[in-house]
Amino acid sequence: MAKSDRLLQLMQCLRTFSPPIKADALSRELGVSLRTIYRDIDSLRRSGALIDGEAGYGYTLQEDPALPPMMFSRDEMEALVLGLREVVQVADPVLANAAENALSKLKASLPERMRAEFEHAVLYAKRFYCRPEITIDIQALRQATRNEQVIALDYADAEENRTQRTVQPLAIVFFDRSLVVMAWCELRQDYRSFRIDRIIDMTVTDRSFRPRRVAMLREYLDRVEQSYPGD
Repeated sequence: MAKSDRLLQLMQCLRTFSPPIKADALSRELGVSLRTIYRDIDSLRRSGALIDGEAGYGYTLQEDPALPPMMFSRDEMEALVLGLREVVQVADPVLANAAENALSKLKASLPERMRAEFEHAVLYAKRFYCRPEITIDIQALRQATRNEQVIALDYADAEENRTQRTVQPLAIVFFDRSLVVMAWCELRQDYRSFRIDRIIDMTVTDRSFRPRRVAMLREYLDRVEQSYPGD
């Protein structure tokens, strides 16, 4: 592992673990020797990180140079915490882990007087059911959507009838009990939504539909809103 990558991981451990963090715990987490941990702590300190502690006592990150102090009202902070906790509950493992890391970075960026309020925020997100299992690589689906790449699907509907679809993915939507990809279906020549847990197989093609995704998504959303008008 390159030293720069190791230092980034070490900083993330210092943000995430409950302080004081012993050097042997950091050594096990990063898979390096204690001597390397001590050298890396010194490197971070020289770079401007305020890290309290020493060998044998553990370390505490007091100030993170990469994250300037941020000021939020109590409501703003709890809104951020609630949103990220919701992502941890509903998202796939990669996105859930990203939300946990974001929570750690948010905590590290707060002034010390606000960290206790952060840790004891009164709003929680909890789901008491399991989403249907997703068998495709959803990270690859997200990347294809960002890159505006056409994807080929082996798809089964609610009656388990299988069809082959080639679609232009526009957005991934989190419903209460399922994830859905909103897309332009080349077979139907129209907008369609596909439940991701019903996608049996997926291939990302080298075909691009850039730069139409944003305009197409806006058109699709407008159509949905017209179909379900408010009171």
